[in-house]
Formats: sequence, C-alpha cells, structure tokens
Amino acid sequence: MRVTEISFTSDRETAAHAGASALVTGGAGFIGSRLCDLLRASGWVVHSVSRRAAGAASAHRHWQRDLTDAAATQDLVKSVRPDYVFHLASHVWGAPDLAHVLPTFHSNLHTTVNLLHALAGTECRRFIVTGSLVEPDARSGEAVPGAPYAASKWASSDYVRMFHALYQLPGAIARVFMVYGPAQQDATKLIPYVIGRVLQGEPPQITSGRRLIDWVYVDDVAIGLARMAVAPDLAGRTVDLGSGSLISTAELVEKICELMAAKSPPVFGAIPDRPMEPTRAARTDETRRMLGWAPKTSLAEGLSRTIEWYRRAGSER
Repeated sequence: MRVTEISFTSDRETAAHAGASALVTGGAGFIGSRLCDLLRASGWVVHSVSRRAAGAASAHRHWQRDLTDAAATQDLVKSVRPDYVFHLASHVWGAPDLAHVLPTFHSNLHTTVNLLHALAGTECRRFIVTGSLVEPDARSGEAVPGAPYAASKWASSDYVRMFHALYQLPGAIARVFMVYGPAQQDATKLIPYVIGRVLQGEPPQITSGRRLIDWVYVDDVAIGLARMAVAPDLAGRTVDLGSGSLISTAELVEKICELMAAKSPPVFGAIPDRPMEPTRAARTDETRRMLGWAPKTSLAEGLSRTIEWYRRAGSER
C-alpha cells in the first residue's frame, strides 16, 4: 500500500507561498513523504534528496546524493537553489548503545553542518532542522544528552543557532515529539510493533510501560513543519511540534490492544527501560502563538487510522 494513499489538501498558510522551491532531505521517509505531499498540494516545487535512488512512485524531483560529502552537498544547493530547506533525514535510534555514536554523528550532525555551510550566503529564506524531545532542554536546566541520537540533535540545533547569529542564515529548530501514523517504515517502533504483534496474534513484549510520552500524528507534523518555513520571526528559535498531552506507554499499548480486540494481553517488563529518557510535553500555547498551529488529530482518531492502514496493508501482501 502506498504511503501517499491519503491525499493532502493544501494548507492555507503554506499555499500562500505557491511557487516556492523546497529541498526536503529524507523526502522518502515517514515524515518527509507526508511533507512532500503537502508542499506539492500547496503548489510548491519540491525536490528531495537521499543516498538512495527515487522509487518509481516519486512525484517530485529526486536527487541521489550523500550529504556527508561536502562537495556533493554544495553542488546540490547550487543546482536546486532552494527557497526553503527541510532537513529531516537522520539516523533515528534513541538507544544509548555505543554502536549508534558514529551513525548519529555522520547522518545527523555532519549532514546538518554541510547543508548549513552550503546554504550560507545564498537566498535561502528558511532552514528547518528537526530537533528531538530527547535532546536536553536548556530552559529546564538539563545539560547532558541521554543517548548519541540526543547528542547529535542537540549539537545540530546549536549549529543552526550559530549560523543564524554569525552568518545570517535564517534557520529554526522543529522539536518534534513522538510521531506516529500510517506507513511508518520502521516496524520496530512502538506503535507499528504493537499493531504487528496483535495482527499476528502474539502478545507485544514491552518495557515497564511507565514512561510518559507526548504523541503527535504525522499529518499534523507535516503541516507544522510547512508553517515553520513561512511563519515570521522564527530564525534562531525552537518550536515544539507535539500534542501537549502525556500518556504512559502502558496505557497507549493497552488502548491499541483494546481497539484491535487483541487475543493476548501485552507483556510488560519483558524488555528493560532505557536510562535517562526525559519526560516532556510540547509547549503548545507557545507554538500556537508562533505558528497559528495546533494538532487536529486526536490520539483515538490517529490510532484508528493507523491500525486500519496496517490491517489493509497486511491483507494486500
């Protein structure tokens, strides 16, 4: 089943900038594909880039480039001359394992610095990088990242702020909370994993379930990212894209099992909790003031859509 089966209608604020050119890294990914759909529906000229070749269903110009290569990144920026850049591509593994240090450094931080360097001095109107809810929050007095992924996102955010302050590149950080929805490509992520286990008639093997998380639907995030590109006075700032509500992992998993009439209950405590994982809810009032944006999809509605998508995708295999 195609990721793009649910068509976006254009966002009014985004459509006001029709004709703008956008470069989306990770444009074939879970969030990136939804953002590309939205921008195209709003009349933008969309380019995506990744190490992989474009799929047959790609409806926009795709560039196969390795953004850890500074010369290739510079050439890409000169060729596309983007008005807006959305840097979504990253190595998304939140575990604290040593094995993730180099992949997160190269995929997350190295690529960010190469893009910023290539864009400095160009006519780029806004550079958006995706931060993370797990990176330290200076306003809360946090100082130490809890995993290589968090460290790479934290450092990337600092580089964006530095390039704005020193080189006048108007960058902003989207602190994206826990995203879910149809067609999430990594089946090991919590919601696709639980849905997959229930569809197989197997009990999900879960942590203690005590962690509290702010979940936000993927289509809402795509609109929030697009709004960040065109909203005024965001350069150098961080914007939370989340629901503002917390739910425990145990309650979320039980809700999915209830919606799916699971035959076997989840097994809590089957895998260990990760250390140093923060509990944080999005500052939605602040985001609404800056973007005129708030998520529209309730958790119940989003879970129902997601479950239905995976059910249908499974039946088509």
